[in-house]
Amino acid sequence: MMWLLLLSAALMLTFLLSGRRRSKREPPLDRGLIPWLGHALEFGKDASKFINRMKQKHGNIFTVRAAGRYVTLLLDPRSYDAVLGDSEALDFSRYAQVLMERIFDLQLPHNQPDKAKELMKRHFLGVNLSTLNSTTSRHLQAVLKAETPQNQRDWKEEGLFDLCYRLLFKAGYMSLFGGEKNNNSTDPSSVYEEYKKFDGLLTKMARGTLKAEEKKAAESLQGRLWELLAQAGLTDDCGSGPWLHAYRRLLEDDGVNEETQRKAVLMQLWATQGNVGPAAFWLLGYLLTNPEALKAVQKEFGQMTQTEAFRTLSTDRSVSTPVFDSALEETLRLTAAPFITREVVQEKILCMADGQEYLLRKGDRLCLFPYISPQMDPEIYHEPQKFKYDRFLNEDGSVKKDFYKGGKKLKYYTMPWGAGTNGCVGKPFAISTIRQFVYMLLTNYSLELCDPNAQLPEINASRYGFGMLQPEGDLPVRYRPKNTH
Repeated sequence: MMWLLLLSAALMLTFLLSGRRRSKREPPLDRGLIPWLGHALEFGKDASKFINRMKQKHGNIFTVRAAGRYVTLLLDPRSYDAVLGDSEALDFSRYAQVLMERIFDLQLPHNQPDKAKELMKRHFLGVNLSTLNSTTSRHLQAVLKAETPQNQRDWKEEGLFDLCYRLLFKAGYMSLFGGEKNNNSTDPSSVYEEYKKFDGLLTKMARGTLKAEEKKAAESLQGRLWELLAQAGLTDDCGSGPWLHAYRRLLEDDGVNEETQRKAVLMQLWATQGNVGPAAFWLLGYLLTNPEALKAVQKEFGQMTQTEAFRTLSTDRSVSTPVFDSALEETLRLTAAPFITREVVQEKILCMADGQEYLLRKGDRLCLFPYISPQMDPEIYHEPQKFKYDRFLNEDGSVKKDFYKGGKKLKYYTMPWGAGTNGCVGKPFAISTIRQFVYMLLTNYSLELCDPNAQLPEINASRYGFGMLQPEGDLPVRYRPKNTH
């Protein structure tokens, strides 16, 4: 037994002595105590808590070891341009490809994602955006009416998160992927049920931490979803939106076979539907638990006639809802937590806003986490943990865009949609969809908490880094059409 202990100690000493060392030019290095694994477990369990702890220890930039990789975290928003503006030393696509393979078992031609993004710009912006908004408005009305008939008098009770996610998913699916039904008789409810289970395993797939039974379940769900999405966008008469049909043609022109196309369509399903429902949940949850905020948003909505509202909200023409916009921006500040990740493909000197310079090693990974800074930075936002619906409004009611850190105005004061060349193309469509949904729900339905004293559920800490956060549990609500009482 003694010789085994001595051998283990010798191996540990050898590993520690032969491990990576920080040069004076590099950010502070924290390898953790566990060989190879480093901080991976703590990082994956609650990234926000871990990164905050490292920030307190090391400052606004530091490098940690996680599962054999070295990841540099940059947390000074004044220095973000040095990262977002560099496409030579810092590469976005490599890590994106890693996630595509882990989550969707998908490999695409090297320049295909760039082509797909240009395609989205044509379909999700400008004139086509107005058409898409109108289509979505029609489907939102349909799913709401199907959920609660206008002649229903009794309250209907359920969890707000499930309500928002389910209804917005169905409306989004019908608008972009399948119409009412596509040629293989797939209806939105069937897709949603499988998708929701898949989404529950997504973070573990991304980190490669699935247990054996979870891996088997994930593979089964992938196969089922590929089958359900097989006909989506395949032909121009299958009921899908024009964007998806054009995306399928783009894949075909790039030599992507039909099996891989199905995997790519599943990826786009998650990309377009994975964040809107959770965002609407948090917004409505904050409004319902903050009566003053709810009253302010309802007052703003009430100043528009329904005809005017549907015309402006569904086309986004001349729409002005500064109170709602501020409440949504505040919600996203509190609950949007994506990582902005780059691979260091060539050695780089990173020049910080405070004048410090750090060497980034080729082969490392660089990560921004705007959720911590700027979004939850107490120097930028007073009481950052608190929901303040008018935080993004000036005293005269105009939009507030001036926020400061270190006495200097910030370019990046909140970043729920990413930034730079990799910012979210679908931002205008997502905002319009959430605004339409909240308007329809608050205008046409009585919606209230089952327990007037209920509070929002805690955040699921494993979702940090993957877009919109999701709750642990749900918030019970009840609702019914307003014309029944």
